[in-house]
Amino acid sequence: MDWVVVVDDDVMNLKMAGTILSKHNMRVTALKSGAALLDYVKTNRPDLILLDIRMPEMDGFETMTLLKEVLPADESIPVIFLTADENQESETRGLELGAMDFIKKPFVPEVLVLRVRHTIELVRLQRNLEAEVEKKTQENEVLSLHVVQTLAQAIDAKDTYTNGHSGRVAEYSKEIAKRYGYSVKQQDEIYMMGLLHDVGKIGVPDAVINKPGRLNDEEFEQIKKHPVLGDKILKKIREMPKLAIGARWHHERYDGTGYPDGLAGKDILEEARIIAVADSYDAMTSNRSYRGFLPQEKVREEIEKGKGTQFDPVFADIMLQIMDEDKDYKLREM
Repeated sequence: MDWVVVVDDDVMNLKMAGTILSKHNMRVTALKSGAALLDYVKTNRPDLILLDIRMPEMDGFETMTLLKEVLPADESIPVIFLTADENQESETRGLELGAMDFIKKPFVPEVLVLRVRHTIELVRLQRNLEAEVEKKTQENEVLSLHVVQTLAQAIDAKDTYTNGHSGRVAEYSKEIAKRYGYSVKQQDEIYMMGLLHDVGKIGVPDAVINKPGRLNDEEFEQIKKHPVLGDKILKKIREMPKLAIGARWHHERYDGTGYPDGLAGKDILEEARIIAVADSYDAMTSNRSYRGFLPQEKVREEIEKGKGTQFDPVFADIMLQIMDEDKDYKLREM
């Protein structure tokens, strides 16, 4: 059972959060001050803390700062700030202190439950990866390919319409990199990046991922969060510092109109520019809820059209070369 500590000086907010989360099979502990939280975590380790920003004596920011001092250096508890207003300065400060997210009050039950669950899932996934890396490091090994493939399959399983997507993107990326002149080691690295490029989708609601039709603007905004979520999951794996490159930047565009950072041209790391071409190619050559895979000639037209705008022209040309050799159109979802 997930365990959430809610810290708020308003008793009604505590009761409301407790009622909502308890109904969804979560254990809830209510505390009325930052001081009470700091004392509580000396002997308790909840899965998540919901921390109000505006509290008397000690506000949420001061509490968050002191929380890091109370906890051992090798331990952390994820924090989501609770706020009654939308203040960019407060949000920036909270994120700088290490907050995972913000939830606006009064609570929308569905939003509260989803964000709490997704944050706990994200942190657990990150810790599981870190634990696996530590284990492999002790054995003088790196993160095993089998573990990464299994994780990629788990991410693909969230989406009814992307069976094998991560594996195909990894293969296409590796082949582009090979033809561009990457060493075997570099090819293996980009293969791993390709496998985990969509890992951030673990934090996107299944209902959005599997919607049988095109997404509305609000749903698309939720999907657009997955590169940053993926970056958060992967960037702390010290043994493979480049692993997060594909996750964060595979939706950047060569002309600077992509997301999440709006990078352009060579400011987008090379591996991400390769994965972006491979990812788009597989999206067009796979079945979707609203269409089947596109004809090969149509895919070629789209890649040609995207040269210099969506794609790095060099890597787009290599993908086109690969397509020209695929006379029977076997490079697609079967």
